[in-house]
Amino acid sequence: MTGWTPESRLARVDELLCAAPVLPVIAIERLDDAVPLARTLVEAGLPVLEITLRSEVAIAAIRAIVRDVPGAIVGAGTVLDAAALTAVAEAGAVFAIAPGSTEALYAAAASAPIPFLPAIATASELMRGLEHGHRRFKFFPAESSGGIGALKSFGGPFADVRFCPTGGIDAAKAPAYLALPNVITVGGSWMLPKAALDTRDWKTIGDLASASAILAKRP
Repeated sequence: MTGWTPESRLARVDELLCAAPVLPVIAIERLDDAVPLARTLVEAGLPVLEITLRSEVAIAAIRAIVRDVPGAIVGAGTVLDAAALTAVAEAGAVFAIAPGSTEALYAAAASAPIPFLPAIATASELMRGLEHGHRRFKFFPAESSGGIGALKSFGGPFADVRFCPTGGIDAAKAPAYLALPNVITVGGSWMLPKAALDTRDWKTIGDLASASAILAKRP
């Protein structure tokens, strides 16, 4: 789909992000890890995945997961410009997330075939996003930008906006974020400890992912 309306974009983003209470934020360094890691997360109850563009194999990893992991809802993170937005869509990602927002990205997102989730950290950035028709945002970096207190403050003047807070959140902090009415899902990497990734310890990652999948406050 191209030429998003505010309503169609909102509906599609909600559909994607409501599929799981927690959005794993994943940096894949070895292409061979992509499929088993994604399969582990999906089977543990975390089907929505953010594959960040932080390595040379990220685009290939997106393609592999889309092709080989049924049930995976694959998005791309660290999308910094229009070229990256085009590349992840062509690789098969069904949504894109940025760590910030620019006028160029907003312009590209308006005609992109996949929905785009911009990131904000301040009320002014949020208002700029609203001017471009967005009502769903990544709140990043969450903990260092005011965390739960900031999101509660946003809830007054921006009552119809919902967020995916990411940055500095772990399993202990996530439930308090998920309890907020304006939080749709929480992003994080706590279920992906470096030691487990380095040793391909899918059992440990699966156990942490399963624990994360039951964090939802929603019935």
